Amino acid sequence: MSGLAELGVWAREHLPLAIKSPPEGAVLTPLTGDAGFRHYFRLDTSPSLIAVIAPPQQENNPAFVTKGAALSRAGVHVPKVHAVDYERGFMLLEDLGDDLFLPLLDSQSVADLYTAAEQTLALIQATAADPAIFPPYNEQLLLEEMNLFPEWFVGGLLGVEMDDKERRMLGETFAALAASALAQPQVVVHRDYHSRNLLQLSSGDVGVIDFQDAVVGAFSYDLVSLLKDCYICWPSELVRERALAFLREAWHRHSGGSAAVEDRQLLAWFDLMGLQRHIKVLGIFARLWLRDGKPRYLDDLPLVLRYTLEVTQRYTEFSPFHQWFDERLMPAIVTQPWYRA
Repeated sequence: MSGLAELGVWAREHLPLAIKSPPEGAVLTPLTGDAGFRHYFRLDTSPSLIAVIAPPQQENNPAFVTKGAALSRAGVHVPKVHAVDYERGFMLLEDLGDDLFLPLLDSQSVADLYTAAEQTLALIQATAADPAIFPPYNEQLLLEEMNLFPEWFVGGLLGVEMDDKERRMLGETFAALAASALAQPQVVVHRDYHSRNLLQLSSGDVGVIDFQDAVVGAFSYDLVSLLKDCYICWPSELVRERALAFLREAWHRHSGGSAAVEDRQLLAWFDLMGLQRHIKVLGIFARLWLRDGKPRYLDDLPLVLRYTLEVTQRYTEFSPFHQWFDERLMPAIVTQPWYRA
């Protein structure tokens, strides 16, 4: 029996009592997947459910369940887990629907949708930071993420070989970004909080998915994922205004009674956290193509490049990185089939 057939049998055997199945039996319809190794299928029950194959060799399903439960206790609307088979990597989840933020966002809807997303983000940040559930977003993890950039983007995708001097410069850049992240208030961080992982629900709630990599880290991280989204771009003034409004309130909630912090510092934390994230994402999107054969993420590289260079141009301490990027990488980047100015 194939994995899909096994999933179908297992899902039908584990339907909750309140769920009604069609007389001929529930049918699995495949849904678009994500950047991981998970595969999703909708069951045409009433109400519908989502069946998941998440190979335990690649996916941390216990983390998905325990982190989801912690977020749910904090008031975040994550998919309810109806059944799980850790050995085979099967899950049966609440269906949050298809109304992802990304296709709903435009200049008229952005204010309401982002206000709702920021209110939900405040709930995520208020989640109990249990170290048994949420590991620390420590220096080692921050650096490991950024090192995906020289491996997969610089070397793998562009074919640029770096010398020792260039590697030292990158190491100094990465260390400064990690230090900035660790200097901020530390809260529960979703780690991929953007328009493809948020859904508008009929209840008025924001549905939140793809949270299995949540950690305890910088309070600006999820906000920069939302406002400097790798899949949609907003005017810099809108980003600045929303970032400052949220971070001012979040600072008061999470600073432990520390003195007020200047707006300039809040924005610097926000920008440098974005730089860390976007350097990492350049590596991840390159890896998704080179290792996993997923070319669609290449189309999103130009926006991530824009975010990266806007920050390195603005902050003088990153001038060496900016100059190196311009002189050594851009000549290779502009020849890429995915490149757009």
